[in-house]
Formats: sequence, C-alpha cells, structure tokens
Amino acid sequence: MAAASALVALKTLFIVLMCIMAAALAYTLAKDGDSSCFDLSALWTQVIIADVFAFVIPIVAWFFYKESSWIKRVVVIIVIYWCGSFITCGYITWLLFKLSPEESLKDPIYFVLVRRQNGNVDKGRVTQASHVTAKVIVTAIGCCLLALIIYAYIIDGSPFYLEVLTPCMIASSVDVCIHIVVFSVWITYKESSFISSVFWILVLVCLSG
Repeated sequence: MAAASALVALKTLFIVLMCIMAAALAYTLAKDGDSSCFDLSALWTQVIIADVFAFVIPIVAWFFYKESSWIKRVVVIIVIYWCGSFITCGYITWLLFKLSPEESLKDPIYFVLVRRQNGNVDKGRVTQASHVTAKVIVTAIGCCLLALIIYAYIIDGSPFYLEVLTPCMIASSVDVCIHIVVFSVWITYKESSFISSVFWILVLVCLSG
C-alpha cells in the first residue's frame, strides 16, 4: 500500500514539475526567445546556466545507462539542452507509467532507476574504474560550480537585483529548482538517515547558488 501511494505521489509530482517548466519555457520564448541567455556580461546568468549544465550532465549519463539506442541518446542530448527539466520530468513520468503492477507495488523508484535488457532488469555491477571516474567528474563539477558562485559574489555581489531577472534567468532558475527536487527525491531514496538526506540536499542547494 505504501509503495502504491508513493507511486501516485511521484507521478503527480513529476507531472506538476513538467507543467511548471513548460510554463517557464513558454514565458521565456514569448518574452525574448532565449536571447538573454547569451548575454556574456551578465555573470549571474552565466552561473545559473552553468548550474543547468551541471544538472544535465548526470541526467544525460543516466539516460545513456538506461537507453541502448544511440538515436534516442543523441535526440535527448539535443532536446534536453533547450528544454531542461521538462524532458527530465517527462521521461521519469513516462517510466513511472510503464511500470508493471508488480514493480509498482514492490519498489517503483528502483525499477525506474535501473536499466532493462530484453525486458529484464540488468543487475550487472558497475566497474570500479567507472565508479572512480564518476566520482572524479562529479567532484570536479561541484568544485567548479562553487568557485564560479564565489567569483560571482565577489564581482557582482548578490544575484537578487532587478537587472538579473531576465526571462532566461527566470526560466533557468526554475529549471535548476526543479532539478534540485528531482535529485532530492533520489537522495531521500538512497539515504537511510533523514539527517544525511537533509545534509546532502542542503549541499545541493548551496552548490546551486
């Protein structure tokens, strides 16, 4: 019963997040067609765009793990660049609706995360080299983001002023917030301790500026 309730809550959450991002994208396109995203003089805009890419990289890596078709992989890389968390939430929602009744009642998040081969769950282990590589890449991304945020604060001060709130900045900020929610769901699922979950979610928020 708990798993079934969790599945309904997850479906509702990701559908709502998808709709919010769709509204943010529509607003940006209606206002300036993303032109403010390319304002190199707006340092905080560049920071938030860097945040977007930092979230997209692990999402794309997970998509490569989940999908074996190179056509799907290439298409998602192109589309997620423009649509961000709309694609992330849409893909997760699609996976949630694809779950069998048995998977839905057992552990829906697990079966969304794992890869399937010929209809079966692939339980193959990640190699140690891949694990180390992933750790190095994620750590490097986190350090680069932290350095960029500190630099932006030193040069431009607080990001909370009117000139920063371009349509692109608003949409990108919404995208980052939605991805924070997505990763927070994963963190909460992975961590057995509530305190540990809160700690890593706070770290994620801090690294997002």
